[in-house]
Amino acid sequence: MPSVLFDIRDLTKVYHMGEVEVHALRQVTLQLHEGQFVVLLGPSGSGKSTLLNIIGGLAVPTSGRVTYRMAPRKGAPDENRAEPHGEVDLTRADEAALTEYRRHHVGFVFQFYNLIPSLTARENVGLVTEISDHPMRPEDALRLVNLDQRLDHFPAQLSGGEQQRVAIARAIAKQPAVLLCDEPTGALDISTGIVVLEALARVNGELGTTTVVITHNAAIASMADRVIRLADGRVVSVEDRTEAKLAPQELSW
Repeated sequence: MPSVLFDIRDLTKVYHMGEVEVHALRQVTLQLHEGQFVVLLGPSGSGKSTLLNIIGGLAVPTSGRVTYRMAPRKGAPDENRAEPHGEVDLTRADEAALTEYRRHHVGFVFQFYNLIPSLTARENVGLVTEISDHPMRPEDALRLVNLDQRLDHFPAQLSGGEQQRVAIARAIAKQPAVLLCDEPTGALDISTGIVVLEALARVNGELGTTTVVITHNAAIASMADRVIRLADGRVVSVEDRTEAKLAPQELSW
C-alpha cells in the first residue's frame, strides 16, 4: 500500500442557516494514499464537495482533523523539498499556512473552466507558472494533455473538452503533489468526457500526482484505485480496486 498522504479523522462540517443546522459531513474518517487515483462518489448533497474543499484548504471543518503528510514536489531541488515525514494539520493551520499549502501542493480543476478569454491556452497556463517555484513549461503541461497543437488558440476557439484540458494543464503546471477535481466532466458529453478522463489518468500515471475526482457518475469509479462512496455526509463504503481498474475508453457509461 502506498504511503498515507491525507489522514482524516472524525471530520464534521455543520452550516448554520438561521436556526437550521445543515450537517454536510458527519464524523468522516478515512485515508488517501500517495499516487492513487481516487473517486469520491455520491449523489448531490452527500458531502463530496465539502470534503474536497477541506482537503484543498479552501474550507475548515466544524470539528475533526485533516493531516497532510507532505510529499516531495516534482521538480524541486532536494534542498527545497519538504521532509518526507513532515506533517501539516490543515484544520489548525492559519490562513498564511493554508495559502502556502494551496499554492505549492495542490492543483484544482472545477466543472467550469474559468479560463481568461483574452489569453491563449499557453498564456492561461503561464499565469500559474509565473507564481510557482518549480513549474513545468506551459508547452510541456499542454503537451501532457495532448493540446500541443492548440497552444496559441483562445478559449473561444476551443471546444469544451479542450478548455477543460487547458484547465488541467494549468492545474498541473506548478507540479503539485495533489490534484483535486470537482465534477471535471459534468458539463461535457460522454465522448468528450472520456478524453478529459484520459488526460487525468495520464497525469496520474506519468507524474504520479495523487488525483481525487468528485463525480455522481458511477461509471468513472471503474478507473479508480480507490472508490469512496458518500451519502448524507457519511462514508458508506471504501473500495480498493487497483487490480481491477479500467482505462477511460473501457468505461461503460
